[in-house]
Amino acid sequence: MNLPNKITVSRIALIPVFLLVMLVPFDWGAYTIGAVVLPIQHFVGALIFIIASATDWVDGYYARKYDLVTNLGKFLDPLADKLLVSAALVALVDLHYIYAWIAILIITREFAVTGLRLLLAETGEVAAAKMLGKIKMWTQVVAISAYLLHNVPLQWLPFSLADVSMAVAVVFTVLSGWDYFVKNKAVFANSK
Repeated sequence: MNLPNKITVSRIALIPVFLLVMLVPFDWGAYTIGAVVLPIQHFVGALIFIIASATDWVDGYYARKYDLVTNLGKFLDPLADKLLVSAALVALVDLHYIYAWIAILIITREFAVTGLRLLLAETGEVAAAKMLGKIKMWTQVVAISAYLLHNVPLQWLPFSLADVSMAVAVVFTVLSGWDYFVKNKAVFANSK
């Protein structure tokens, strides 16, 4: 297994750590920043989530720079993204920060695209992530991070950065899913 794939696997390995920090009721205290009370537990969870998310850029950078792009990496990288985002969305629903329908919509798109990837694999194709999918991922990361950090350090904005960025993430989730299916509709026409 090459270095980019090891980095991707480390992203997957951070998911249970993130969930443990976010969902087990530790009493680590809180920071008060302006009018916002930020539980240290959420701050630590945000750091883990942000570090795990950043590995998406790191593994891709090394894979492209050193010509280490593999079919395993093309499969594992988006899978790791989907698992990380899904885990974070479930945590946000559990904490009552987002509505369940948001998590269901995003996770459904991820399962649908993964299913299409499996159909493509049957035909011998491995679909790498497209630009809309990458934008979707990073808008989701920004939104989730904003919720975990309780909008700190931008709590002075006249709107909730977390709510606005999640709305943007939902739009890109739907657009990228639609784009993925439209561009690969021939797979459905030819599959039995």
